[in-house]
Amino acid sequence: MSNNNRKPFVAGNWKMNGNKALVSDFLSNLPANNSVDVVICPPSLYLSNFDNAAFALGAQNVSEYASGAHTGETSLAMLSELGCTYVIVGHSERRENHGESNDIVASKVKAVIEAGLTPILCIGEPLEVRESGGVFDYVKAQLDAVANECGKQYISQSVIAYEPIWAIGTGKTASPEQAQEVHAFIRQELSKLDANAAQSVRLLYGGSVNAGNAHELFVQEDIDGGLIGGASLKVQDFTTICQAAS
Repeated sequence: MSNNNRKPFVAGNWKMNGNKALVSDFLSNLPANNSVDVVICPPSLYLSNFDNAAFALGAQNVSEYASGAHTGETSLAMLSELGCTYVIVGHSERRENHGESNDIVASKVKAVIEAGLTPILCIGEPLEVRESGGVFDYVKAQLDAVANECGKQYISQSVIAYEPIWAIGTGKTASPEQAQEVHAFIRQELSKLDANAAQSVRLLYGGSVNAGNAHELFVQEDIDGGLIGGASLKVQDFTTICQAAS
């Protein structure tokens, strides 16, 4: 883990998985871990089932609009009422499968911050960008869109997750060195806007993190934890990952 005062952070993104039995399993068997900020992001239907949880709650998505004629969407006020304190914004599956552009993602980040919640901003490149050597330009464009919409203050009010799209759900993981290289670049870019905030913002790695590889990723200087997909559906694996972060 990085040698600084950033508290480790691990979030579990259940995606469109889980049921009441899994909720009960996590409520009963995920141990409290005071040395790590732990967040579970279930499907929004199950948020209200997590009363008195020993961990924080996050949503997987939110509308950028406050209310109104937006069938199928969920508002920030609704999420707040259910005890949500975090919202995943800009996950690659939202960008790729639902057409969320950098500008839409930036609007959502702004709305989340203005509502008093914390965005977990996801950024990362597809395989063809990685292979063409355009990773830094691609990630910079994603960050710049948010900075243009929100100003530099978004840095101190957000968590940022680097998720190379080619490593999500594929079983492929960026090497610790590849992940650290991009995390260091992200922190460097943020430092150009606000050096102090850039040193305190938590940067997460996401992309096929599991109980076996979490430790070697989390010991990297600029990796402060993880955004966990499939491994967050098994309470023992997720517990092991949280322990690796601490």
